[in-house]
Amino acid sequence: MDNATDEPARAGYRRSAGSPRGEARRRELLAKITDDVAENGLVDFSLRRAARAAGTTHKVLLYHFEGAEDLLRQVVFTLRERRIGNALTAVAAEPPTLAGRVRAAWASLRDEETQLRRVLDQAMGLAMYDPGRYAALGRGASQQYLPTLVSFCPAHWPEQRKLEVAEMILAALRGFLVDLLTSPDGDGAAAGFAALLRAVEREEAAP
Repeated sequence: MDNATDEPARAGYRRSAGSPRGEARRRELLAKITDDVAENGLVDFSLRRAARAAGTTHKVLLYHFEGAEDLLRQVVFTLRERRIGNALTAVAAEPPTLAGRVRAAWASLRDEETQLRRVLDQAMGLAMYDPGRYAALGRGASQQYLPTLVSFCPAHWPEQRKLEVAEMILAALRGFLVDLLTSPDGDGAAAGFAALLRAVEREEAAP
C-alpha cells in the first residue's frame, strides 16, 4: 500500500459525518471504492487511488472516513458481507441440516469470482504481515463469519458446542480457499472438504 497520501484525518475533516445526507454520501463513496478494490485488488491501495475510483479527492474522503486504514477496513467488511449474502442465498435452497448448509456455503465460496477470493485473502495477508496496523482486518473476519456459521448449527445445541463446531468449519474453509488459489486443480480442497463434511455429519448425528 502507498502510504505517501494516507495522512491521518484531522478533527475538522469529518464535518458531514452523522447527518442523513453525509451518511448517504459515505455509502455512495464506499460502494464505488469497494467495486474498484473488488476488481483491482489491494495492491497500491491509497486514499488517492480510492478518490480516483470514487470520482472525488482524497480530502473529500476524509470528511467521511478516518483515513486509509478505516476506509480499507470498511471496504473489506463490505466485500465479506457480499460473500456472506451469496452463501446465505445458496443455503436457503438446501435442507435445514448442518451438513446441507455447509455443503451449500462451500459451493458458493468455491464458485465465487477468483478476484473476490484473492482480495479477501490479501486482506488476511496484510493482517498477518503488519498486525500493528491491520489487525482489525483479521479480527473482523471471524467476527463477521462466525455468527452465520453458528446459525447453521442445530438450535438445540449448547452455545459452546455451536461455537466450537463453527470455529472448526471456519478454519477448514479458510484453508480450502487458500488451496484453491494456490493449487493448479483444487483437488486438495475437494478432498479436504469431503473429510470435513463427514466430520460435520458425525457431529450432527452425535447426541
